[in-house]
Amino acid sequence: MSDTHQRSRPACTRVLATLLMAALCIGTAAADEHGNDDDKDRYAIGLWGDLPYSDEQAQVGVPNLIADMNAQKLKFTVHDGDLKSGNSIVGSVTPTLCSNEMYTQALSYLNALKAPAMFTPGDNDWTDCDRPKNGGYNSLERLDYERALFFSTPYSFGQKRMKQDVQTAAPYCLGTGGNSVPCVENRRWIVGKVVYVTLNVQGSCNNLCDTAPDPAEFAARNAANIAWLREAFAMARQRRAAAVMIVSQADPGFDGHSWDAPNRDPKTLVQTGADPDGFVDYLNALREEVVAFRKPVAYVHGDSHYFRIDKPFLDAQGRRLENFTRVQTFGNNAANGNNDVQWIKVTVDPGEREVFAYTPMIVPANRVAVPAP
Repeated sequence: MSDTHQRSRPACTRVLATLLMAALCIGTAAADEHGNDDDKDRYAIGLWGDLPYSDEQAQVGVPNLIADMNAQKLKFTVHDGDLKSGNSIVGSVTPTLCSNEMYTQALSYLNALKAPAMFTPGDNDWTDCDRPKNGGYNSLERLDYERALFFSTPYSFGQKRMKQDVQTAAPYCLGTGGNSVPCVENRRWIVGKVVYVTLNVQGSCNNLCDTAPDPAEFAARNAANIAWLREAFAMARQRRAAAVMIVSQADPGFDGHSWDAPNRDPKTLVQTGADPDGFVDYLNALREEVVAFRKPVAYVHGDSHYFRIDKPFLDAQGRRLENFTRVQTFGNNAANGNNDVQWIKVTVDPGEREVFAYTPMIVPANRVAVPAP
């Protein structure tokens, strides 16, 4: 063998080694991007509800809020119900009756959001529509209209859509005339390692009080809600989910310290007030599932129009359920104009022990008492 060939071996070896190292570097970079990125499962979502309640909120506050959410990189948003005030506003130029126009306005808001947008109905959207000041509608007819307008497909709203599971099997809800209908407003979806579920749980005693209570409608929907709730937790266990988030409208009152919701014995969950209790069976089922799941559970609702995050749920022995967190979204205070037209940003990170981290998002353009600097 010539000297030339002998000298070329180390050179070839060095070239091969260089190529191998380059390939390893490329492979490592690809793994970091697709498999070893610490933030690959981390994302943010937006929560809001009980809006709009006035012309100012409808024309200025909510558009400002939507623009603020659109400026964030959100995986999806959820409106937890109440698309209007509890009663219509005399002289309003935006729809405040339970008219078709009011629902169309809401649909335009949801579809203005860049990220997938979810919605669950509120009592002001349907159970309270039978009030004379709301137009004296048949509340079940209004709920049927919502089902047709908002929930006729398995997809979310927004400029980007997300497919959801829909509650279409028995037990069924009731529609106009007492007909059994699928509870298509109840939805479920999974993002990463978290299961999300919406439930049609309402204020006004969950349709057992106010202008035209409907015990038959309540009983059917309550059974459906409990079944859908249990199914969500079963799926979470099956998929070894890191957490569950539940979204509904009503503040059911978890203890004896509720200022705008039913007060109840926190151990027995029996309501202490005189109004019919539309939540006790639902709360008992929720508590059973939260205790059995053991991992973080976030319960998001509106209704009381006061931003707070706390741990009000106790077990039957009076011990606080450490894995349960109540999240109450901002909501209307019409007297303050846009002052309370805000939202909550939730950072979801299954790698973190508590999974959910909450940030109140004060929309700069909606600041009133202290203008933005």
